[in-house]
Amino acid sequence: MKILVVEDEKKVAGFIKRGLEEDNYEVTVTHDGAEGFKQALENDFSLVVLDVMLPKMDGLTVIKELRAAGKRTPVLMLTARDTTDDIVSGLEAGSDDYLTKPFAFAELLARVRALLRRGEQDRGAEISFADLRLDPVTHKVWRSDKEIDLTAKEYGLLEYLMRNPNTVLSRAMIAEHVWDYAFDSFTNIIDVYVNYLRKKVDKDHPVKLIHTVRGQGYILREA
Repeated sequence: MKILVVEDEKKVAGFIKRGLEEDNYEVTVTHDGAEGFKQALENDFSLVVLDVMLPKMDGLTVIKELRAAGKRTPVLMLTARDTTDDIVSGLEAGSDDYLTKPFAFAELLARVRALLRRGEQDRGAEISFADLRLDPVTHKVWRSDKEIDLTAKEYGLLEYLMRNPNTVLSRAMIAEHVWDYAFDSFTNIIDVYVNYLRKKVDKDHPVKLIHTVRGQGYILREA
């Protein structure tokens, strides 16, 4: 599999490249955002490892432009910023996962494998619940036949809820399945994303589908 690493710190980029190549990935490295965007747009990579703070074009702009151009290549963002707002900003821009520096290579490799594994999975047929429909192939979602525009993480969260209707899903379960990792520190991130999803899925409808079960988690159910 081909992986693009966009990282301006050459020692960090070299460290990532060597580690991934030892795990039998084919790795291309660029050191600025503009070149990284060009490479990601023009080539078929299985994954992009993308730093946020980059010369010429920052990582958030790179991923926004890639998504606007229709590129759905999985993106793992790297950054020294670790506040809730920073993490949400990265995920809202369209990244699929977020890893803060400094990091152990074993953790980066686990995230890479999880993203690649997710990309290879056959998502199957369309899923429906009440008047909500989700197409796992195109990643499109409709409620009452009106299309809903979701970010990558909002979509992942909704898909998990729709694959487990009428079941209470704890924050730990959501973190593990939507982020492919046991993120204890992601509790508030999950709450933020559930609120985002509610505004898009439930706001204009009398029947609410996404509910909080106090002290336990969240559930997709009618009324």
